[in-house]
Amino acid sequence: MRIPAHSVCTAIRDDIVAGVYERGSRLTEELLARRYGVSRVPVREALRTLEAEGFVVTRRHAGACVAEPTEQEASDLLEMRMLLEPLGASRAAQRRTEAHLKVLRGLVRLGQERARRGNSEDLRSLGGWFHETLTQSSGSHALASTLTQLRHKIAWMYAVESPTDPVESWAEHGAIVDAVARGDSERARAITALHTERATVVHRLRFPGSGDRPDRVRTSQHAVNMTGLRH
Repeated sequence: MRIPAHSVCTAIRDDIVAGVYERGSRLTEELLARRYGVSRVPVREALRTLEAEGFVVTRRHAGACVAEPTEQEASDLLEMRMLLEPLGASRAAQRRTEAHLKVLRGLVRLGQERARRGNSEDLRSLGGWFHETLTQSSGSHALASTLTQLRHKIAWMYAVESPTDPVESWAEHGAIVDAVARGDSERARAITALHTERATVVHRLRFPGSGDRPDRVRTSQHAVNMTGLRH
């Protein structure tokens, strides 16, 4: 049975994000095909896709290699996310379905429960699921695809610390869902913008040479007024 190229692409991307392949290391078709148990054809297609996404570069005399993003490129990704996630929430308020709302509300309940218990590992995965569902609720395939790609690259370039106040963070999630449920696109956009900016502060670069304590991402930090946002 022929394994589709997109499955091979996902496997290679996941391994790049996980650090299995170091930045700048070569990605030969032969070794990748052997590792994933496929022919070189889907590997070649996958590498082309990953190059278009920015995870892979082709170098003269070396072939395909894992990309080596600069600090500026990494910073740009966070800025792009801060622009696009509020847009996604605004669109979700206009286009979400009842099925989307059911999942979002369920995630908020779980997140708030785990936040009170202080279970950071569960919160990280629940937070990712929440934002992925919120993006899907926007009804825009292009926007959802772009944000998913951004999240993959941010996960590759940054280590993320736990928020200083997970209970407050999940109160913000709840406020976003309330605005989306009411169809209030401007409020959904505004709360998501503040939430995304606050979340950005806990990102630390993973770049080689930065040691075990890479620089914290610096952003302008506005005080978030949670009055009326808790549900």
